Amino acid sequence: MIDLISISFSQPDLNDRLATLSADGLDQLDFGVIGFDSETVVRRYNEFESKAAGLTSQRVLGHPLFTVVAPCMNNFLVAQRFEDAVEIGTALDMTIDYVLTLRMRPVKVVLRLLAAPRAAMRYLLVNRRS
Repeated sequence: MIDLISISFSQPDLNDRLATLSADGLDQLDFGVIGFDSETVVRRYNEFESKAAGLTSQRVLGHPLFTVVAPCMNNFLVAQRFEDAVEIGTALDMTIDYVLTLRMRPVKVVLRLLAAPRAAMRYLLVNRRS
C-alpha cells in the first residue's frame, strides 16, 4: 500500500505513483488529478479537482478533456505538449504556471503535465495552492 502522505505534487516519480492509486487513493490527494487516455477522454478525476472546479465526476468522466471538459486548455501550452510528446515518443513531465478561465473567475494555478511512452493514462495535475 502506498503512503498517501508521501505523495506530493512535485515529486519526481509521480506518474508511476498515480498509476498505482485507486480512485479512493486519488481522492485523498491535496491537488487536482485528471487522467485521460490516448483519445483524450477523461478516465480518472479526483474529488479535490471536482470540488475546486465545480464539476462533478458525472460531467467529466467519459468526455474529451480538451474539447468538452476544459477547452481553455486546448492550446499550445497544454494540449499541444501532450500531442508533441506522443508524436515523438518521449516522456512528458513539465510544470507550468497557468490561469484557468472556464466557468469561473480567472484562477492562477500550477499545472503539471505527465505522460510516458506507451502508458495507457496521461495526467494533468492542478495545484491551486500558492
